[in-house]
Amino acid sequence: MSPTVFRWKGYRFYFFSREEPRIHIHVYCSDGEAKFWLEPDVTLARNYRLSESQIGELTEVIRDRKDEIEAAWKKHFRS
Repeated sequence: MSPTVFRWKGYRFYFFSREEPRIHIHVYCSDGEAKFWLEPDVTLARNYRLSESQIGELTEVIRDRKDEIEAAWKKHFRS
C-alpha cells in the first residue's frame, strides 16, 4: 500500500507502507522519482532522473509542508 499524501504540479507525494521507520516521503512524476528524508532535516535520499531544479523545487515544497507530511505519517503508521 502506498497512500498519496498530496499532489502538486503533476507530482505525487506518497509513502510506502512498512518500508522503514525513519520519516520520509517519495515523490513521483512522469520525469522520474525521488525520496526525501524529513529527519533531522529535509534532505534528498535518492533521485531517479529528476533534474537539479526539480529537486530544489521539491525540497522547498517538502520544507513548506513538512508538518502536514509528518501528521500524515503519524496517522498512517499508527495502525
